Amino acid sequence: MPELPDVTVYLEALDRKVVGQRLDRIRTLNPFVLRSFDPPLEAVAGQVVRGTRRIGKRLVLDVTPAQAGAQSLFIVIHLMIAGRLVWKPGAAKTTKNAIAAFDFENGTLFFTEAGTRKRASLTLVRGEEALAALDPGGLEPMTATLEQFAAALTRENHTVKRSLTDPHLFSGIGNAYSDEILHAARLSPLKQTKQLTAEEIARLHQATRVTLASWTDILRAEAGDKFPEKVTAFRDGMAVHGRYKQPCPVCGSPVQRIVYAENECNYCARCQTGGKLLADRSLSRLLKDDWPNSIDDL
Repeated sequence: MPELPDVTVYLEALDRKVVGQRLDRIRTLNPFVLRSFDPPLEAVAGQVVRGTRRIGKRLVLDVTPAQAGAQSLFIVIHLMIAGRLVWKPGAAKTTKNAIAAFDFENGTLFFTEAGTRKRASLTLVRGEEALAALDPGGLEPMTATLEQFAAALTRENHTVKRSLTDPHLFSGIGNAYSDEILHAARLSPLKQTKQLTAEEIARLHQATRVTLASWTDILRAEAGDKFPEKVTAFRDGMAVHGRYKQPCPVCGSPVQRIVYAENECNYCARCQTGGKLLADRSLSRLLKDDWPNSIDDL
């Protein structure tokens, strides 16, 4: 799922391509993508994009009419796991996996989604209050003070991994970058937030800011002046995410993982858990007494 760094770079590209441009129409190429009926799609036809913003992992286009006193009008795009944006200069009918198309006077923005499980969504809302209702309310990690970060982190007692990825606690962090943040902070993903020391919280706060800022800069440099094309949760240069059994860049130990539901958690046992292997629910039940307790046993 595109997370804060990816969404930030998407918005910067949209600022260059569509802010100040007239949106001629929105075409829905899959009937399930549109999750609202009022305002209708016709309400945004002919409007100029005034600006963009981010709400968690959602991208927002402000298409408020220019008339004095006009009510705010917003287009909200939620990419979910497989949603992506593709820019085509000039007129274009469609592209691979397109579920919606935004026809501008200078080109077409395609909203695509790979796979058969259609989760990505397009929503139109009127007014700031309706837009705010879509915000899960998580703290912005890049601007939060240490005190604000600590308060959100310890509000409830969860694993650190779950708290970082909870959109009601922190905005824009998902499975991929939480793995990278926890590795940088040298913390176990399964440590309970109420058990964190003040020093560990400070370390996590710093790692969060540095990791997200660093990857935003990397993705920004990779895109350059072009529209982002390679938006993926698995990237060369990541320390642990998607690198199961590959060497940790810090200590060289093989990266470990825990698989749960549709996600997986990647970590370095030597750097983050004192060498202890965290129990994978399915594998540890299967192996029972043969499950290794430490990275050295493995």
